[in-house]
Amino acid sequence: MTNEPLRWGIMGTGGIARAFAEDLELTGSGVVAAVGSRAVESADAFADVLGIPARHGSYEALANDPGVDVVYVATPHPMHHANARLALEAGKPVLVEKPFTMNAGEARDLVELARDRNLFLMEAMWTRFLPHVRHIRELLPSLGDVVTVTADHGQWFAEDPAFRLFAPELGGGALLDLGIYPVSFASMVLGTPERVAAMATPAFTGVDAQMSMLFGYPSGAQAVLGCTLRAVSPTTATIVGTDARIEVDGPFYAPASFTLIPREGQRSRFEYVDEGRGLRHQADEVARRLADGDTESPLMPLDETVSIMTTMDRVLTAVE
Repeated sequence: MTNEPLRWGIMGTGGIARAFAEDLELTGSGVVAAVGSRAVESADAFADVLGIPARHGSYEALANDPGVDVVYVATPHPMHHANARLALEAGKPVLVEKPFTMNAGEARDLVELARDRNLFLMEAMWTRFLPHVRHIRELLPSLGDVVTVTADHGQWFAEDPAFRLFAPELGGGALLDLGIYPVSFASMVLGTPERVAAMATPAFTGVDAQMSMLFGYPSGAQAVLGCTLRAVSPTTATIVGTDARIEVDGPFYAPASFTLIPREGQRSRFEYVDEGRGLRHQADEVARRLADGDTESPLMPLDETVSIMTTMDRVLTAVE
């Protein structure tokens, strides 16, 4: 992909940052060269565990580190916009953890800045780059006209007001953290919805604990989506077409297997087993695009990222 591995700088020291760093070790496309946190103690602890050579006690220092080729923003949702802006203003290509931003306005601002600076920018919707999802996209024409997409993402979390999913100040709620996966999956298959309906149940802190969504499209297709913080759901997905359907095992958003079931004839089973968590594929995609001189990925285009954030805004507005 490149003659030399990309030198990644990671903003943030949470669970997703560590998972990304560990998966990066499974690639030949990049290495973690530096980590940045709001406190040098946190950066040191993270770097010591993972053997990262450079550590910074501020995000500004990481963004301006000449030993960093590309920045991965893995901070809490409300910080994505400011942190990604820091990196772009420092002239760095950026991969931003999902959800890309808190709202569509912030997303547009980052996209405009990246395009003005001719810099690479991509949402870290890692599902898009998994082998089974790439295969599903190839099979979509064989389904005929898509009629329905269903997807859910539910996990159980203990009710702790300090935990980020329950904390409003940390961008808590089921929709932004979990619902982004079903919404993005529906977008991949059907595009931007024409109509949006939603129903939510609040958590004890006021954030949405459960969200059910119904999207309508100009073709007449519908997407039925859900997410919850209160229980473990099947986390499966289905694409139903006039000629065939695809049923994706749970969790559909991680490395998974699926079945193609024609209206008539034999079903086909596609088994996928992946090394690591599956985050390495998005890192490889960034390396490919930067090697080719691209400023975005056709698998997760910036205009679609903005569209998805617009849909998320519409969901919150449509809540009954």
